[in-house]
Amino acid sequence: MKGNIKTDRILEIFYRAMKGEALSANSLADEYKVSTRSISRDLTGLKMFLADHRDAMGNAELAYTSSDHCYRLHMDNFITNKELLAVTKILIGVKAFASDDLLRLIGKLKEHTSAGDKKSLEKLIHKELLHYSTIKFDCRSLLDNIWLLSECIDICQPVTITYYRMDRKEVKHRLLPVAILFTEYYFYLLAYKDGAKSKLPYYFRIDRITKITRHRTTFTLTPEQDFDEGLLRRRSQFMWPGKLRRIRFEFSGPSVQAILDRLPTAKIIDVKNKTYTLEAEVYGDGIKMYLLSQGRWVKALAPQEFVDEMKTEIEKMRKLYK
Repeated sequence: MKGNIKTDRILEIFYRAMKGEALSANSLADEYKVSTRSISRDLTGLKMFLADHRDAMGNAELAYTSSDHCYRLHMDNFITNKELLAVTKILIGVKAFASDDLLRLIGKLKEHTSAGDKKSLEKLIHKELLHYSTIKFDCRSLLDNIWLLSECIDICQPVTITYYRMDRKEVKHRLLPVAILFTEYYFYLLAYKDGAKSKLPYYFRIDRITKITRHRTTFTLTPEQDFDEGLLRRRSQFMWPGKLRRIRFEFSGPSVQAILDRLPTAKIIDVKNKTYTLEAEVYGDGIKMYLLSQGRWVKALAPQEFVDEMKTEIEKMRKLYK
């Protein structure tokens, strides 16, 4: 019985160290009602265990800090304060998660860092969390939707979704789900409409899906429908339906690197008088909205169909100011 109590105590101390707690031998002795010598033996045993299993434990070390007379666990698998701050800033910035989900995610991340880093992080992000605003959700749980759809994609299982369109009309679609993509603030389901003549995929915002029904069948994509998901991510930056095409345009703005970062398939093919000629492969019509947002810095060059579409949009915009 006595041995079991000691084992339980050592395991509990180790668990507390893994959660980032600073361990004081005197405080632990008072808490467990044993001598400081007993706690010191426990800590020495843990240090020896970590040293003997360094590779398996991710180079973990129970280190002593003389300034506060406490032991802290350091290991490669802990998230550093720099890493945690960067990830947290991304989670806050994308605005993709409901407030409760965001707080729960950040809380779980903080469990894998040190106690000191937790306090520093809380100071750095407190105001941002206080004023955090998210997108409007139609679904009950974005995370549940993402996971359920991921399972269906993995086993090629058709689904029927209840979905709110942009005009707020509620519709139902039977779909063949093939990928989940994220851009800016939204997660998108990429899927083919079951039985549709079109071989082009459609994009559905996952936060607008209010119901998902799984069907007890599986599907196989045709050669025309099959695709490389990595390449698709490079070409689908705007989550707007449409065919794949290669476009050419000029850019005379201050930062061509911003264009290259936004369009992963873009390549500079010529430079004259600080004006860049670029080519890119993109899906859909979202590229038009992006290039039009660059104003006079952009001029469409090819194909002619694309040039004409840009001219038409610009003319429609001009008429708004008559």
